[in-house]
Amino acid sequence: AYIPTTDTYIAKDSAINDTIDQMRHAATTALLQRNDIIIVASVSCIYGLGSPEVYHDMLLYLEPGMEIRRERILAKLVDIQYSRNDLELQRGMFRARGDVIEIYPASSDSNTVRVELFGDEVEALYEIDPLTGSSLRKLPKVAIYPKSHYVIAPDRYEQALTGIETELEERITYFRRTNQLLEAQRIEQRTRFDLEMIRTMGYCHGIENYSRHLSGRAPGDPPPTLLDYFPKDFLLIVDESHATVPQFGGMYEGDRSRKNTLVEYGFRLPSAMDNRPLKFPEFEGCMNQVVYVSATPGPYELKHAGKALIEQIIRPTGLIDPVMEVKSAKGQVEQLLGEIRVRVAKGQRVLVTTLTKR
Repeated sequence: AYIPTTDTYIAKDSAINDTIDQMRHAATTALLQRNDIIIVASVSCIYGLGSPEVYHDMLLYLEPGMEIRRERILAKLVDIQYSRNDLELQRGMFRARGDVIEIYPASSDSNTVRVELFGDEVEALYEIDPLTGSSLRKLPKVAIYPKSHYVIAPDRYEQALTGIETELEERITYFRRTNQLLEAQRIEQRTRFDLEMIRTMGYCHGIENYSRHLSGRAPGDPPPTLLDYFPKDFLLIVDESHATVPQFGGMYEGDRSRKNTLVEYGFRLPSAMDNRPLKFPEFEGCMNQVVYVSATPGPYELKHAGKALIEQIIRPTGLIDPVMEVKSAKGQVEQLLGEIRVRVAKGQRVLVTTLTKR
């Protein structure tokens, strides 16, 4: 975010988001491998995410008996943005010692995968405790998905970079024509640094802001989201829908307002606007089977539920609601004291809540 009045730019703190990133990879990996998955997500599930097709196509698949050269495995890991570190293994890294390759999947929060080779053949696969190095179990197969959801498909690589460079030149020309020289310098410096990082490392910080170019989408097209990783017949349960549904509707405008400032002051290219949450009609298009859960459903849920409205009388715990008794405001303090004395005489306690205090 950027605050023009104080000239303050607030960058993302990637350290805080590391755990969230791991859980996001665990969710998408599970969705692409199994059909008995329950994902608990916030309203952020409608934010843009990388293409599920590219994410799946770029995976590294291994199984015992498979013929594949050691160099090919290492090259593939680099292609899907894993980095080599033979000393300290962390999530999204791998190390290779002789015919043994150890990989820390982006979706794992604890264990690693050991690949044992015999020549050009996969001899065995194991799940390993990285702290002790002990084998936890033998694996029949393993699929290593990319470290980033924004991995670039080989056939899109040059086209994506060319598109970013073309947009950059157009933006520099615009800023210079409007005498915004600081913004022109800023967008050129930031974007060229990102381009160099992508060419050298295959990724850059904030690569999601170039997602429109990476996926080849047209301007304004809805981005892929977590919902695109689900099968078409998935069931969506919206909890506390009276509050959640309005949040879905407001997320696009909030994101657009923040990004407008970044684009206006040369921190991002205009295409970054397409790295966004879904608009509400786009979100509705992703729905198939929906259950709205709310004690006080709003007009939207009531309208779409129609006759399929179920009222739950008894709480899931089996406890019923206490009887609510409304009494006159006249003499309320004396009456309250009387009720308190009754409870105190029985050795019980009383909690009094009020709407106002004076």
